[in-house]
Amino acid sequence: MAFNENNLIVDHHLDRLCSEDLNRHVAHIICTHGRMDFMIDGRCFSLKASEAMIVVGQVMERMVCTADFEVMCIYVSPEFLERCTPRSNYGIRGTLALYTCPVMQMDEERFEQLRQDFLQIENRLLKEQNPFQEDVLICATQMMFLDFFDIHSSQNGLANISFQDADIIARFMQMLEHGDYVKKREVGYYADKLCVTPKYLSEICKSVSGKTANYWISRFTTIHIRRLLQEREMSFTQISDLFEFSSPAYFSRFVHKHLGTSPTDFRE
Repeated sequence: MAFNENNLIVDHHLDRLCSEDLNRHVAHIICTHGRMDFMIDGRCFSLKASEAMIVVGQVMERMVCTADFEVMCIYVSPEFLERCTPRSNYGIRGTLALYTCPVMQMDEERFEQLRQDFLQIENRLLKEQNPFQEDVLICATQMMFLDFFDIHSSQNGLANISFQDADIIARFMQMLEHGDYVKKREVGYYADKLCVTPKYLSEICKSVSGKTANYWISRFTTIHIRRLLQEREMSFTQISDLFEFSSPAYFSRFVHKHLGTSPTDFRE
């Protein structure tokens, strides 16, 4: 069976980053020259030469690039990513860290290794006549993932996470990514679905990411509300009703607590 070309897409620009047709793909990016300043969820970041970045569903805004900015970007579909992710309990820790900061610094040797991974995938995508192309691409993508793990662990250390705990956190994050937080923002709801106690879920979240389960629920909620406020298509009451806040006043207090301003001032 022919390889699905939508599973792996290589670009030498960021024109399609966060586009509607690729918004479910995970973007793996290396910068070879120049600098790009940008914002994600209201926070400022910079991507510079010899740095890498992974964008997992975040919306990037206000991207400003220098004239010599050059990148290589590999988009991986969720389906192919699941097939290629190495069987390592480190992956979930790296994924959680990306929500906090998508940019990774590294030494020259690690950057060159990562650059070679990107070139290998690009080269293998051209070998359509190879009857084992899909298997080759799975191996090449796994190598890239493992090198990303190496870069991240060199900065943050290796955590002793059991496969059971890694699976619990992965399923917790899947529920958040699927939007359960819109209606359910109590830790107990997620703990019950995962067959653990709320205390245990918060403990393993804290040990893996440094943040509690409640932090991640609030973070996903805040990011979603922030986008709806920016889009201006829904009234404050409609947003409050969508998230089932007990009252518009409580919704306003939530926005002020997590965005530092009222919904009205945020839109202004």
